[in-house]
Amino acid sequence: MKKEQKKKASFGKDRRRKHHHFLVTVYYADGEKFGRVYTDKGKATRFAERQRRSPVVKSARITQVS
Repeated sequence: MKKEQKKKASFGKDRRRKHHHFLVTVYYADGEKFGRVYTDKGKATRFAERQRRSPVVKSARITQVS
């Protein structure tokens, strides 16, 4: 019997990283800036969309940092 192969992430041989990180940066109308990091892209997207609904938020963007 063959052993089942483990699922492998697309990070190559780098064993330190198990998931990507997504930085949500929120820019406010008064020039302030706020950032929050998520490991789940869905949660990051939902947070950015929720922030965009606020009248004091100028923009919110998501960038992958690792």
